[in-house]
Amino acid sequence: MPLQIIVGTQWGDEGKGRIVDWFAANSDVVARYNGGDNAGHSVTVGSKLFKLHLIPSGIINPKPIAILGNGMVINPKSMLDEMEMLIAAGVEVDPKRLRISHAAHLITPAHQALDKAMEVARGKGNIGTTGRGIGPAYTDKASRRGLRVANMLEANFSEELTIRIEEANRQLKLLGAEELNAKSIVADYEKYQQWMLPYIADTSLELHLALKAGQTVLAEGAQGTLLDIDHGTYPFVTSSATIASGVFTGLGIGISGTGGMEVTGVCKSFQTRVGSGPFPTEVFDDLALQLRGSGANPWDEYGTTTGRARRVGWLDGVLLRYAVRINGLTELVITKMDILSGFETLKLCVAYKKDGKILEDLPFGPSNLDDCEPVYEELPGWSEDIGGIRKWAELPKAAEGYLEAIARLAEVPVRLASVGPEREQIVSAK
Repeated sequence: MPLQIIVGTQWGDEGKGRIVDWFAANSDVVARYNGGDNAGHSVTVGSKLFKLHLIPSGIINPKPIAILGNGMVINPKSMLDEMEMLIAAGVEVDPKRLRISHAAHLITPAHQALDKAMEVARGKGNIGTTGRGIGPAYTDKASRRGLRVANMLEANFSEELTIRIEEANRQLKLLGAEELNAKSIVADYEKYQQWMLPYIADTSLELHLALKAGQTVLAEGAQGTLLDIDHGTYPFVTSSATIASGVFTGLGIGISGTGGMEVTGVCKSFQTRVGSGPFPTEVFDDLALQLRGSGANPWDEYGTTTGRARRVGWLDGVLLRYAVRINGLTELVITKMDILSGFETLKLCVAYKKDGKILEDLPFGPSNLDDCEPVYEELPGWSEDIGGIRKWAELPKAAEGYLEAIARLAEVPVRLASVGPEREQIVSAK
């Protein structure tokens, strides 16, 4: 299929990075269409763990070209750090393999300072942002005062950046936060400007030509469906379009010009989220520790970007059905099946009970999940270590039954399931 879209079905952290890496082996282009370095995609290749926040995780494969689309907000320092990490690990990163949209917006220290100051000002009503400046950068974009990557091509870039820092300082002063040193920031960004110039491109045109030529484009989303600015658990959401339709505006490609597409939803075998917000199936104490892990392993449930312990719970089928509908999913990938080994019984939320009524679907989206009591279906667990399994038929019957139950609930087939953190620990239903 010419266009393969990968989206998260939950609150992010579903394991999209390693699934993108799996699909990237057969792709010509891999493109990020939303978000910034608030995302965290991890891929384990042998003994190497790659943690990426901006650059599409598909770049670890030698074949595809990587594109940062116009829907992204880009912190140049984070970008440079990732490039250096990849190069040191032997990954080829140069202007032929990495392309940055001229229409993407830049994140500056001003955005980061405002993000943190506003979270402090919210007090107990904070929304749990990463403090990376994502929200303020998208706010500047929407109010038409942001700096785009294309501004780096202009002679007055430093003057425009100085104006933005001075504007931010006036806001920071009102918030009681420390003001920024504009001269120091401008000096740093003049250096970033020089190394970014060869990577800046009209990526919308390049993607159009790739699709026209019959090449396979893999569209990589950041965060997850339930964090979408319009369709997530508002206001506990991110500031960009995380769902599949965001691909078209975030990459600048036309719906009718794709030549066909598949939309793959990545879903963890249980539910997690970082930060504030509703979580109907959340669990605590020993059960939470069993799902989350202690943090001793890099793939335990601690944020790739923030390091914060993730909240954990049973898989929420009501929210999964919603994600299938809102994204138009054609298939599912279920990750972290290995974590469920050792549970005698598994629970799967199939409906909510609220105000004396049973709800199988959300009447007004997921923005109001207060007082939603999960209705569970109990399924048998399994005790076997499944990390070495590579064939679907070799999965324990209970594990296969759990995957079948998810597919029935979601009404879309499960194509893949991961049985461990490494690249090859995936079983295919096809």
